[in-house]
Amino acid sequence: MGKLNMKDWIGQTILNKKVISIPIMTHPGIELIGKTVHDAVTNGQVHYEAIKALCDKYPAAAATVIMDLTVEAEAFGAEIIFPENEVPSVSGRLLADEAAIDALEIPALNKGRIAQYLKANMLTAKNITDRPVLAGCIGPYSLAGRLYDMSEIMMLIYINLEAANTLLHKCTDFIIRYCMALKATGVNGVVMAEPAAGLLSNEDCLQYSSVFVKEIVEKVQDDHFTVVLHNCGNTGNCTQAMVYTGAAAYHFGNKINMEEALKEVPADALAMGNLDPVSLFKMSSPEEMKKATLQLLEATAAYPNFVLSSGCDIPPYTPLANINAFYTALEEFNETRN
Repeated sequence: MGKLNMKDWIGQTILNKKVISIPIMTHPGIELIGKTVHDAVTNGQVHYEAIKALCDKYPAAAATVIMDLTVEAEAFGAEIIFPENEVPSVSGRLLADEAAIDALEIPALNKGRIAQYLKANMLTAKNITDRPVLAGCIGPYSLAGRLYDMSEIMMLIYINLEAANTLLHKCTDFIIRYCMALKATGVNGVVMAEPAAGLLSNEDCLQYSSVFVKEIVEKVQDDHFTVVLHNCGNTGNCTQAMVYTGAAAYHFGNKINMEEALKEVPADALAMGNLDPVSLFKMSSPEEMKKATLQLLEATAAYPNFVLSSGCDIPPYTPLANINAFYTALEEFNETRN
């Protein structure tokens, strides 16, 4: 959308009586074009074509790229496992001890699959001009956990705070560089996935995630580029810490009560969520899907900053009938709101 003013776009979304939807959804698009997940996460052209196929088919208010939380870890040198039809995963630990943290170098942006992801974002920004395009990246605490091991990083915070902070600073520096490169592709924002921080108390989430996320937000967010902070680990324990970051939008997972979350999000920021991607989108019947969507819309009707979404990335092999039911429910609900 070229230089779409995202601040105005968010303002208009809040003023609009009708609810918009931005599901985190790419996998059905990969299936629509007859490719595998492996194709899409390793090839920017295929990735873009999947996003385009979905944009042509569904009225999502923004286009989103795959939520792939291995791209940044791979750039640092982590070993990645690539199944044919599932999202990649990090294998083992890249950093075996505290000495490895000190020796860790912040990678250049030509490592791993970063270039393919930049290509996917560039092609999407160039060719999808009727709605905002949201890139994706990982959050600093989640990245640190992927490099050092998730339970080990929680231990490290208590054993050697200095080493943990060194790692978090290195992760943050890299994410800033990556977000700047994503921004340069012409996309309108980034969904930053920080699910591991949801396992922390509000105080710890603030100290080991939010202060670093805030630093990224302050460097990259502006009127034309929005940070959407996603934390599907948050059960309601750290919404305050999320809001401290100053992101323009917050994305919640299905473990949280959306109404309760909305009470804590500033009225001028978007709050997005939170239908279960697995038990509803993938596993339920279209009738159940529609009913659950309408229930969520009714429950959140008092909040004009609510954006209907999935709680996380919609998985491979999600029935299109359920996606259709999701949009039908939204359409019916919006017809009642003039």
